[in-house]
Amino acid sequence: MGTTVGFDLDMTLIDPRPGMVAVMNAIGEEAGLRLDGEYFASNLGPPLDMVLRDCGAPEELIPGLVARYRELYPEVVVPSTIALPGAHAALETVRRAGGQTVVVTGKYGPNAARHIKALGFEVDVLVGELWADGKAAALTEHGAKAYAGDHLGDVRGALAAGITPIAVTTGPCSREELAAAGAEVIFDSLAEFPAWFSAFGAPEPVR
Repeated sequence: MGTTVGFDLDMTLIDPRPGMVAVMNAIGEEAGLRLDGEYFASNLGPPLDMVLRDCGAPEELIPGLVARYRELYPEVVVPSTIALPGAHAALETVRRAGGQTVVVTGKYGPNAARHIKALGFEVDVLVGELWADGKAAALTEHGAKAYAGDHLGDVRGALAAGITPIAVTTGPCSREELAAAGAEVIFDSLAEFPAWFSAFGAPEPVR
């Protein structure tokens, strides 16, 4: 039985920022709100409703803004999104070793699935709309032994699940911030994952 590894999506496996800037600016303009798409895309991680609340969107408008964002997302964000360096290789490394890959993301599940299909990622399990410590339940349920992400919230999720927190500096958090949060392994990108996993995912010796 191989090792199961969890992965975050935004800024860990994929870079969706250009499309996200466009969609956030569009829904802000439609609603007459000053929403900063560039800021939003530079600080991906928290759920959309939380971000809108922090940006000062009136509470009564948030459900409609979320719905409109999700409506525009497939045609604007998905086609412009690219895979980050090492993403395909990291997933393939786990599968080739007989393990499973579990993507646990704060993103709306159907849109996360569209990214995975569009980029040809081979993923065994996808769980959407979980953030920070909330990711622990899915990681535990699917038996993950490590979780890779770019945000402090991802480190918190791995720690809450009692598994190895892997961090990549491809997102908004610095190496120092990720280390201080408790990341045990920190990569510049997932291109470094296969070499590390060759030791971590090795089977226990027979005694």
